[in-house]
Amino acid sequence: QVQLVESGGGLVQPGGSLRLSCAASGSLFGIMGWYRQAPGKERELVATITTGGSTNYADSVKGRFTISRDNAKNTVYLQMNSLKPEHTAVYYCNARSALNPFLAYWGQGTQVTVSS
Repeated sequence: QVQLVESGGGLVQPGGSLRLSCAASGSLFGIMGWYRQAPGKERELVATITTGGSTNYADSVKGRFTISRDNAKNTVYLQMNSLKPEHTAVYYCNARSALNPFLAYWGQGTQVTVSS
């Protein structure tokens, strides 16, 4: 059974930092990434990373967020610095199957709230 378990979300003040983690299990995974969904908005890409370490970021988070992964642990991370209220959203981990890239898995999401 494939499972993606997210952690690290919470309440943080503007300008603060959080590090999200997503531990995936039950399959071989290719590209992994993070998406977010703010209230009343569509889910959007935050960042992705390949097994080789190639990254892709939404323009809104470039220079502010950093995605990384540990292939041995099947874990992907999102380091979020200089957080602003506009970053408030539920952040979802995503992983594609290495065997079938058309198949994607999702975590349950972790809430990130940036507020003073």
